[in-house]
Amino acid sequence: MKIIVTPLQDCYIIEPTIFEDERGYFFEKYNEKKFEELTGINCHFVQDNISKSSFGVVRGLHLQKGEHAQAKLVSCLEGNVWDVAVDLREDSPTFGKWFGIELTGENKLQLYIPRGFGHGFSVISENAVFAYKCDNYYNKESEGSIKFNDEDLNIDWKLKEGEMILSEKDKHSPSFKDKNY
Repeated sequence: MKIIVTPLQDCYIIEPTIFEDERGYFFEKYNEKKFEELTGINCHFVQDNISKSSFGVVRGLHLQKGEHAQAKLVSCLEGNVWDVAVDLREDSPTFGKWFGIELTGENKLQLYIPRGFGHGFSVISENAVFAYKCDNYYNKESEGSIKFNDEDLNIDWKLKEGEMILSEKDKHSPSFKDKNY
């Protein structure tokens, strides 16, 4: 496992070591001990989630607030997604900044997103199966969101506006500057 630092504080790309031969491939998707050794972060995941989406779907920006905040380890199992993390920690030097990365079933990269971040992704292939591990259980009353096309964040979702498929909730999320997320 190789850890790659992103421009956002405490947010990391995980690149696995892949062993391939004529039969296929093998890789260790996550190792808690190695992750802690390489990042200094002790993160114990308690919930795994999977979603399947078609081209143009944008999910986000989502977060869990307060005691139900979640760190996430996200990856794309099939297809291609443009994954976005936004630092919402007001005491962070990267507060209000976002980072995007293409995660694919082929590159097998993962993104570690710490607590206090907003997260979303757009599907840029015909279909995509997206996986994420969470270090805290989902709590409906603690969910929050930020408008996907917020002018202050100015996120590039790698899709044209007319291609985007959004939930009603995501269409009407609050703006970043209102801090009502």
